[in-house]
Order: sequence, then C-alpha cells, then structure tokens
Amino acid sequence: MSTETDEKTTRITRKGQVTIPKELREELGLEEGDEVRWEKTEDGIQVRKATRSAGRGMLVDDDVSDAKREEMADEMEADIREQRRTEWQPE
Repeated sequence: MSTETDEKTTRITRKGQVTIPKELREELGLEEGDEVRWEKTEDGIQVRKATRSAGRGMLVDDDVSDAKREEMADEMEADIREQRRTEWQPE
C-alpha cells in the first residue's frame, strides 16, 4: 500500500459510523455489503476485510461437500448483495 493512502482520515458520525476512503476501498477491493473486522491492537485499532470463509456453511448438514457449501454460500451472498442494492436506503 502506498504512503499516500496510509494517511487518510475520516470522522466518526453521531451513530458511530465511519467512511472508508474511496481510494482505500478501490485498492483493497471493498464493495457495498462487504464485512470488515475491527481489531484492538497495542497501537490502536486495525480494520481488516473479513475473510469470505468466515462462518460459511455453519448451518449446513455435516455430510454436505465443501464444494456444495461454497456454492450455497455464494448464492446466499449474491442474494444478500442484490437485496442491499435494491432495498437499502441510507439514513
């Protein structure tokens, strides 16, 4: 990551929301609906993109193959993204 993007700042809203600068979202491939993980460190807070596999397939029977779990998770993710795209309205 370039030094340019390392120095971006944003403000926290009254509701505790923050905006990830556009340059960082583009560079890191973050899109609407993606999850980020907030981690407390000795230096402060570190924000990371949550991995795609976190929690995938938790509610599926144990005898379902890994490939089928991924397929089902991808379909659910696509459905959620579409719902957010069509139904989500900013406050």
